[in-house]
Amino acid sequence: MEDFIEQMRNDHREFDKGNLEGYFGNEPFDLFTKWYSDAFISQPEPNAFVLSTAGLNNFPSSRILYLKELLNKKFVFYTNYRSQKGKELASNPKAGMLFFWPGLQRQVRIEGMVEKVSETVSDDYFKSRPRGSQIGAWASSQSEFMNDRSDLEKKVEQYAKKFPGEVPRPPHWGGYELTPVLIEFWQGRPSRLHDRIIFEWYGNEWKVYRKNP
Repeated sequence: MEDFIEQMRNDHREFDKGNLEGYFGNEPFDLFTKWYSDAFISQPEPNAFVLSTAGLNNFPSSRILYLKELLNKKFVFYTNYRSQKGKELASNPKAGMLFFWPGLQRQVRIEGMVEKVSETVSDDYFKSRPRGSQIGAWASSQSEFMNDRSDLEKKVEQYAKKFPGEVPRPPHWGGYELTPVLIEFWQGRPSRLHDRIIFEWYGNEWKVYRKNP
């Protein structure tokens, strides 16, 4: 354990993959799309992100999800509305998203307001999911206490029999869209003098500025 701690202390890697000098536009979505495209080509699971919500106990709560769509400049993800994150978003619809692409030495941090997408959008996406995932959405009482895994497996069998053909979307499962009010682009640079470009929404326009690393 001491060797492991010493190894972490001595990790003084340099960041030298790029910079944010020059053009980065006056709105964040072109740059996000460009960075996401770069990550899609070179990074594993580029659409994975950390979703942070405010817990009902006032503690922050975070987990990994997958970005599924960028619709009308809103970031869309899907989950069980009755899950812990669903309950937290119902209580406080403010959330944060964090994308990290280590091979590119880049992060994108997003803050915004969250609301459910339309039922039509949720239905369309649910139809695209594999059958096993569709059945799982019915069988799992996400985030609730589970006595034994066999209980979950029995529910999977029950719903597989109940829906031998097309599986309808459960009413408690669907999408959320996050409307950003702040997007920060972080590019690693040598000597820890990283670039941090902030886009912050003020009324009817984006204000663009830098922060110290």
